[in-house]
Amino acid sequence: MNTLTINIEQMAAVLDTLPDPVFILSRSGKYVAVYGGRDERYYHSGSGLVGLYIADVVKAEKADWFLEQIDCALKTGKLVIKEYELSSRDVKGVPDDNGPVAPIWFEARIQALDFLIDDEAAVLWVASNISERHDLEIKLREFSDTDQLTGLFNRRRLERDLALYYETFERYSLPTSILMLDLDHLKTVNDTLGHHAGDEMIREVADVFRTELRKTDTASRFGGDEFVIVLPNTEQKQAVQFAERLCECVRRKLQRFSANGVAVTVSLGVTVTMPEDRSFEATLKRADKALYEAKKRGRNQVVAV
Repeated sequence: MNTLTINIEQMAAVLDTLPDPVFILSRSGKYVAVYGGRDERYYHSGSGLVGLYIADVVKAEKADWFLEQIDCALKTGKLVIKEYELSSRDVKGVPDDNGPVAPIWFEARIQALDFLIDDEAAVLWVASNISERHDLEIKLREFSDTDQLTGLFNRRRLERDLALYYETFERYSLPTSILMLDLDHLKTVNDTLGHHAGDEMIREVADVFRTELRKTDTASRFGGDEFVIVLPNTEQKQAVQFAERLCECVRRKLQRFSANGVAVTVSLGVTVTMPEDRSFEATLKRADKALYEAKKRGRNQVVAV
């Protein structure tokens, strides 16, 4: 049986046919050799990089990151897999307004070589353009976190965020106020104008949230016509003031949906994280209790506990 032997030149030729670019990088970040990158949809020739250092090509913060990954691969001897982005802002000598509008995402597979090059340790770095996959992953994540009727966050995302805010409260004592609200007399409108009108009202309320909330605030559809608003780093007094303003904004927005003399309004319950809370569920339950009390007192009002 014949054994096929491949010399250095042939191996280089094999590497040069790869669709993704392959870099041999020294510990100090020198581009020793560049191969592959034949998929012209994503890559340009990298031959001009040979002899340069990473710090010659990209700005300091990004260059440091590359060197950290090289060092990790050399120290562990294991395959290192990392995702990273590159944009015109990262590359030296390229104006911010010249180059890709969106960052390009790559997956790096970095493996230490078991020989020295010019008396220096080196790695093999394979870079694959994963921008399309990355964009799809973001869209799928957004889809799983988003209520389809309103475009607000859904209950799954709300609970994840509340868990994080509760951890922040435990560690730094930063308050988070929670508003729970629902529409008053929705059933009357649905029975009179139809369920499409109810859906339209729910979307209108979501639009009010988008207009009135700060960038740091979040609104989620909890279920049906019930919503939860989270106000990070906000004390209860400020949260109540906001809730009262929101109550009036929603009332004005929905006044055209009045049916049989019944106006559509909202009832709101307000609370804030407290030292005795053992989880975010305890805070949320208290907000729900306040909402129930607002309903009990006659609707179209704010109750804080």
